[in-house]
Amino acid sequence: MRDISKLLVANRSEIAIRIFRAAAELKIKTVAVYTYEDRYSLHRYKADEAYQIGKDSDPLKPYLDIEEIISVAKREGVDAIHPGYGFLSENVTFAKRCCEENILWIGPDPESMAQLGDKVAAKKVAIEANVPIIVDSKVDLSDFKTAWKEAERIGFPLILKAAAGGGGRGMRVVREENMLEQFFNEAKREAKTAFGNDSIFIEKFVEYPKHIEVQILGDKQGNIVHLFERDCSVQRRFQKVVEIAPAPTLKKETKEKLYTYALSIARAVKYHNAGTVEFLVDPDENVYFIEVNPRIQVEHTVTEEVTGIDIVRSQILIACGHSLSSHGISIQNQESITCKGIAIQCRITTEDPENDFKPDYGTIIAYRNAGGYGIRIDEGSSYAGVKISPFFDSMLVKITAKGRTLKGTSRRMLRTLQEFRIRGVKTNISFLENLIMQDAFQEGKITVNFITDNPSLTKVKKKADSGTIVNGNPDVKICNTEKMFIAPKIPDTSSIKSHQEGTKQLLSQLKPEGFCKWVKDQKQILFTDCTLRDAHQSLLATRVRTNDMLPFAESFTKHFPQMFSMEVWGGATFDVAMRFLHESPWERLEKLREAMPNVLLQMLIRGSNAVGYTAYPDNLVAKFVEVSAQKGIDVFRIFDSLNSIDNMRTCIDAVIKNTNSIAEVSMGYSGDIMDPKRPKFNLNYYLDLAKRIEDTGAHILCIKDMAGLLKPYAAEKLISELKKTLHIPIHLHTHDTAGVQLATYLKAIEAGVDIVDVALSSLSGLTSQPNFNVLVEVLKGTGKYREHNISLLNAYSNYWENVREYYYPFETELKSSTAEVYQHEIPGGQYSNLKPQAYSLGLADKMDDIKQAYKEANELFGDIIKVTPSSKVVGDLAMFMVNSKLTKKIYLKKELQFPSLIL
Repeated sequence: MRDISKLLVANRSEIAIRIFRAAAELKIKTVAVYTYEDRYSLHRYKADEAYQIGKDSDPLKPYLDIEEIISVAKREGVDAIHPGYGFLSENVTFAKRCCEENILWIGPDPESMAQLGDKVAAKKVAIEANVPIIVDSKVDLSDFKTAWKEAERIGFPLILKAAAGGGGRGMRVVREENMLEQFFNEAKREAKTAFGNDSIFIEKFVEYPKHIEVQILGDKQGNIVHLFERDCSVQRRFQKVVEIAPAPTLKKETKEKLYTYALSIARAVKYHNAGTVEFLVDPDENVYFIEVNPRIQVEHTVTEEVTGIDIVRSQILIACGHSLSSHGISIQNQESITCKGIAIQCRITTEDPENDFKPDYGTIIAYRNAGGYGIRIDEGSSYAGVKISPFFDSMLVKITAKGRTLKGTSRRMLRTLQEFRIRGVKTNISFLENLIMQDAFQEGKITVNFITDNPSLTKVKKKADSGTIVNGNPDVKICNTEKMFIAPKIPDTSSIKSHQEGTKQLLSQLKPEGFCKWVKDQKQILFTDCTLRDAHQSLLATRVRTNDMLPFAESFTKHFPQMFSMEVWGGATFDVAMRFLHESPWERLEKLREAMPNVLLQMLIRGSNAVGYTAYPDNLVAKFVEVSAQKGIDVFRIFDSLNSIDNMRTCIDAVIKNTNSIAEVSMGYSGDIMDPKRPKFNLNYYLDLAKRIEDTGAHILCIKDMAGLLKPYAAEKLISELKKTLHIPIHLHTHDTAGVQLATYLKAIEAGVDIVDVALSSLSGLTSQPNFNVLVEVLKGTGKYREHNISLLNAYSNYWENVREYYYPFETELKSSTAEVYQHEIPGGQYSNLKPQAYSLGLADKMDDIKQAYKEANELFGDIIKVTPSSKVVGDLAMFMVNSKLTKKIYLKKELQFPSLIL
């Protein structure tokens, strides 16, 4: 009897996770191995320890590197190795090497594997055990000439099979003589790639059989039992697609033969551990032995569901020396095992049924699995943001449904498939739905030809993309049919044939570091126009459509090439564009880039949250940055809702290392550095944070004053002190809710700020940015003035004044500047969105209460930086408090828990 303290799984994805879970129940520490390509795979994170194997340039081969895996096991004090299925699971050399290193092999002993793992050797065992087999080749098929002679003897049709493995790899059906040479060479190449062994053999091909396999389980004391059978007839190119346990239509006598044959073969080699004996059953229910798989099977889940026996857990205990009757396994004898109900397993793969099941690769952008009564989900790396690699098997998730009857279980499986949502890559879900709905399937009348004989199964029904786009929102609550509109007009640019070169070209020439030195050398202030993004988010709940932006964008940048940047994207754009405007934000970005080829395009990106409301995997954030830059973003304004540099690090590194764009890293401003009663966010806090931001490699520092709390004299002091210690430009962003932020800008400009955010007059002020037009006029005659045609600025403001009328249902409720912002600290972009949110909850007349509750909610959280998504958490709690008639005092007094909606 051996104990295991640490178990390594020499596999990946779903089966690795399955084994980790069994080990965890046995209180065994687990070790994962992964390749660089698999560094974001979930099996790495499900283990107690994880180690990379192979070079970064090797995506797959390290999983087949016996010596490297053994080396990791020895180095990390591993007691046992479980090979899972595929890869090295049937490799006798691997099993022997484990034994030589005194590492426990979770599987049959190498001698049994050698006798059964090779299909040719297994047939010899079957013949000696008086088990019927299919006529096959009798000699080593090392060359085509030998294969041809054997094929003539056996007769067509025939099938070529890899001797060293299964799963449809290295298998070819040859119906015509002239195709033998081509298929022979293909089968050898595929077998070599899949199993490291190109040995193949030939069998007579049985027409329209059922593929039936018997699960066996044996211990080292000589006890061996079967766990009934599985019908694995639903196959495509010899790869199983759907499995059923038990086989629903076989006669009892046939099943008994199958059990007897399977146990006879197992006993002949003194087999222990889990294994599967596979057979073909022809239409007359004649039985033919095919092979033995001396390992766990993909489809083991259906057997576990109908017998209640944990096969993987049993594997581990048997390897340790436990008997079948031991407490951990509790199988007293064959009669103690019962089969209840019926189970079906479907394999969801990233394949395109309409394109000959071609594997699809890419990034999953939305993932929602299903569940419910009688449903088991076995997943690998399945989540929004995961990259589907071309180097690995296309299986994404296994669904196992259990019920009392085949029809009832089929309906349960169908419901589950219909509930799944996977977007970003093609899947076989609709194909599986078609298959499960077939009468022949629900009656158990299936053979290995079922899919081939029903080509209509691949004609899948297109579904609405409700996983990524939410349609049908009753967004506009009020429609005034009496309202008059004036058509907006863009200033004439007919005399300007093309865009004059601007900051876009300058960045291309100087690169980010050189460009930012140019920014610092400027004597005049630089402007970022937020009209196309944050201004209308803050006033009109981000509802402005692309077709109102494009005419302005092209014309404006022809007249004003001296702009530092145009903020056009990010923040709430993604969510609102798709959910309410039914537009693609990516198409918007591409069109705006084309319309504005000469000025930097800027976006707001929420660090690890990207443009969403939850933290995403690092690889998704990095890829999002890369693609955004390719589509046209030049300046990434990166921020974190709690000013955490760690949360911004991935995004910063992605911009610096993977793009030629500018990393403008933000620190969110809150509180009042001039007020000693608000010590949490004092001057030293911001000076220290700014220095740490510069140390990340950031090209520009942004002071992001989301609510407009930075008062004029505070701005002067903060900018002055920052200029003493920083070597990078400073960009100031604020909202004019209090009506005093033009003064804040003037003080900041005097103190040396390099860039400020503004909005054209008609979309400025209040919860938006300070007034661009007014600031230009005020700076005239000073050394900070940068020439802008004020008449044209006013003309563009008139354009937006008329456009704004179209969006009157989304206007913020705030009508005038207010000092209330210094109490509730609601960010400008959130203020405008609170009204539609309150309306949807029936709280439209409770805005004053919501503001007070927002202040109290912030205090309950300990006075935090409030910007998406932290501001959304505070806002959601505020509305919950108003709706539930709760106050801060009630929360503290009753010690109520926060509602799940904010957790």
